[in-house]
Amino acid sequence: MATPFLLLIFAPREAIQINLFLSLLISCVMIVKVRKDVNTKILKRLIVGSATGLPIGILIFLNMDMRLLKINISVLILLLTILLMINLRMKQLPWRDTLVGGISGLLTTSIGMPGPPLLLYFSGTNMSKAALRATTLAFYLFIYAVSLAIQIGFAGTSREVQSSLIIGIPISLVGIYLGQLLFKWINQETFRMLTYLLLFIAGGYLLLQQF
Repeated sequence: MATPFLLLIFAPREAIQINLFLSLLISCVMIVKVRKDVNTKILKRLIVGSATGLPIGILIFLNMDMRLLKINISVLILLLTILLMINLRMKQLPWRDTLVGGISGLLTTSIGMPGPPLLLYFSGTNMSKAALRATTLAFYLFIYAVSLAIQIGFAGTSREVQSSLIIGIPISLVGIYLGQLLFKWINQETFRMLTYLLLFIAGGYLLLQQF
């Protein structure tokens, strides 16, 4: 979700790599606390699906008009969020888990945003907030590490990324602590509403940024 906001300050390569690294750090810290809630069957299917999406995403990043890609993705996020808010629900199936993993992998290497398809899908299946958080974090450990390696390998990196991480790492650690406090007192419905709000902000901001 941070990528659209980082794109206001940085070029696409820098924004994506900063987000990937900080998100990987957050996942590493958080997974220790929530590993017992991970749904390993779903996690395996997500990883299998992402193996197809990751290479496609880097090809898109290197060759496609990024403005057009961002517009399409932002519109899709907004439309799907509206469908969820009007109580669109779906049954969780193995092939859907794999498909969502593939889409998430594609979005990670292309624009550094694996979260929306996972949140949209799992919110639509009424997955508990604990299982959603733990399973997506476990998936992020894999997807962020592989995506970061692919990004640096194909697109290179810069000193701007490194200097920004020096500032971003301690701020992210503070965010982890505050997020843990917040998680303890919000209920399932509040969590769902916050998810919709974040999706609207991310999709709307990404769309407005292109005009």
